[in-house]
Amino acid sequence: MIKRVILLVMDGCGVGALPDAADYGDAEANTLVHLAESVGGLSLPNLEMLGLGHIAQIKGVRAMGQPNGCFGRLAFASAGKDSVVGYWEMSGVVQHEGAAVCRSGVPTSIVDLIEQVFGRKSIGREVALMAAMLRRYGVEHMATGAPILWADGGNTCFLAMHESIMAVSEFQHRCREVRKAAKDAGILLRVVAQPVSGGHDQLRPYAGRKDCVHEPAGVTMFDVLSRSGQIAMGVGKVYDLFSGRGFTKAFPIASGIAGLEEVVGMLNKVPRGLLAASVDQWSEEPTQMATALQEFDRRLPELFEKLRPGDMVIVTGDHGRDGSLPGKTLTREYVPLCVTGPKLAQGVDLGTRVTAADVGQTIADALGADRVLHGESFLNALKSG
Repeated sequence: MIKRVILLVMDGCGVGALPDAADYGDAEANTLVHLAESVGGLSLPNLEMLGLGHIAQIKGVRAMGQPNGCFGRLAFASAGKDSVVGYWEMSGVVQHEGAAVCRSGVPTSIVDLIEQVFGRKSIGREVALMAAMLRRYGVEHMATGAPILWADGGNTCFLAMHESIMAVSEFQHRCREVRKAAKDAGILLRVVAQPVSGGHDQLRPYAGRKDCVHEPAGVTMFDVLSRSGQIAMGVGKVYDLFSGRGFTKAFPIASGIAGLEEVVGMLNKVPRGLLAASVDQWSEEPTQMATALQEFDRRLPELFEKLRPGDMVIVTGDHGRDGSLPGKTLTREYVPLCVTGPKLAQGVDLGTRVTAADVGQTIADALGADRVLHGESFLNALKSG
């Protein structure tokens, strides 16, 4: 019997273009494969042992003859390719309407809302990655106090503000107001408040990121777990992506690896239910990204050593983020699925799941909660013997 599930979602961890990726301009996307090629190979021995090498041909990662985990890959039935789409579908909510609000940058209608709420002009506004925007606009931001805006090419608008210009709590409040104003205007938008610190020309992310998101339209695995009396802890942005609905408690983190550290530290305190953690280690620089992935892999044994019978660990992703494709911040891809636990089967090929909702259905099934609307449980395939 499964008593506790640890869900680790690695941001942007794609393993190949989905069949409809060409509709998004992502036909050549393959995040992990291209990243490994660009750095001469990845060293991921612990994910390798879980079966990652059977999911995709990643330079440096072997297909083990006897994996100690079960493996497969997840497709997404929802339209779109961002974290809201990925996490919501993983929880059992499939979205079929996915017109990208910020496909070409932050549109004027949203810029107007932001400038009205903040009472000041903004700078930036293009589709880009955070590091590039902080480099490009850092000096101007510090001189004028104008919030730096950028988009991911989907339905997310990011705002950066230095902690010395506006208190983090006030910044978060104003971003929530922007999200509400957008909703009132009929625009379903995720607004991310990213506080920054550092000098004029060396701005860097600061603790206090807040994802302001409207609630899911359907019942999620967190809802059914809550109704069944289960504990559901949210580490990192996962709590915000569901507006906290169905969660017992939130644990904000300052970095990707801190998500794993938080989960490891909670194992002795949370004996049952779900520990769901966002592991966002993306960098626009391939060597830094490879280093972050390898550090995550190196730290996995700290988690595995604390597992006990009745535990299940699921490692997966929310979308692709193939930095080898010019102008891309997000890519429409399959994501890996690796599952392990002290009393679970080993070496089982879970295949290609037609929807990421299979994860939510499996977790609900394992913890004795009601079914979610979408997805098929693969719990039986995990039972040893």
